[in-house]
Amino acid sequence: MGEFGLIDRLTEGLDHTQPSTVVAVGDDAAVLDYPDTEVLVTTDMLLENVHFDLTYVPLKHLGYKAAVVNFSDIYAMNGRPRQITVSLGVSKRFTVEHIEELYSGIRLACSIYGVDIVGGDTCASHQGLVISITCIGDAPRGAAVRRSGAHPTDIICVSGDLGAAYMGLQLLEREKVASAGRPDFEPDFAGKEYIVERQLKPEARKDVVEALAKAGIVPTAMMDVSDGLSSELLHICKQSGVGCRVYEDRIPIDYQTALMAEELNMNLVTAALNGGEDYELLFTIPLAAHDKLHEIPGVREIGYITAPEKGCALVGRDGESEIPLRAQGWNPLAD
Repeated sequence: MGEFGLIDRLTEGLDHTQPSTVVAVGDDAAVLDYPDTEVLVTTDMLLENVHFDLTYVPLKHLGYKAAVVNFSDIYAMNGRPRQITVSLGVSKRFTVEHIEELYSGIRLACSIYGVDIVGGDTCASHQGLVISITCIGDAPRGAAVRRSGAHPTDIICVSGDLGAAYMGLQLLEREKVASAGRPDFEPDFAGKEYIVERQLKPEARKDVVEALAKAGIVPTAMMDVSDGLSSELLHICKQSGVGCRVYEDRIPIDYQTALMAEELNMNLVTAALNGGEDYELLFTIPLAAHDKLHEIPGVREIGYITAPEKGCALVGRDGESEIPLRAQGWNPLAD
């Protein structure tokens, strides 16, 4: 089939809905037109056996997730994703049908979030499957929210719940070990479907960004929770030159997450602080915007920003004891 034949097959029938897409797949480069806005660009690379395990990750889910995690980065800057390019490194063990299944997940994510596929590349890989997606988005001039804008007395907020994706990963890994050498093995996910879905098929919080805009709330700092709440908070505090206090009893945790942590004899708060891959939005807002927060469903206040000399700490359930926050989340360069 060849590279161009494969690209034609994967991109056949692609519709483009974004006005900023002028020329998409088919030329040497895409042509995009972003008048009077700030352009946002992010990229993510996923490597087999580093970021995903095809023993339990369906290819369609993998494609969906690969696209959505890029969308999440754009939303985390108060922007809107518009286009992506998709580059794949494929080993010989993958058939055309396998790649079509992967691409079907990418296309589904783009259809749901209204994003155009405008280019990419394919090449051979000797080390398994490699997925690299670049996402282009935009925000009105002056509206992009960075990590560096938090101020003392700002309220720290987070959407959804935390730790579910990490616990879903622990469950999948447990069932993988249990299945070794047992061809008829059936994994047991009963009562834990939510945490499995959170790991395999995360969603970007487009709804929260839209609700914030509707409520007239402009976050002072924002990022998505990809590497763990503690790591992300420390990023915001470092880049903003501030400290923080986060309350243990305010961290939102789903029942299935708590159940799985108990089953595995793991510390629940540690999992919620450091698990990562939740792709919820962590943001700070001015104290004056507090009364508007009730207009944002599924958002929880978990603490506040302090002066830098007070450092970054987790306040225990007694409301008095404090534990210094440590970045123990995902490290992409760790062995």
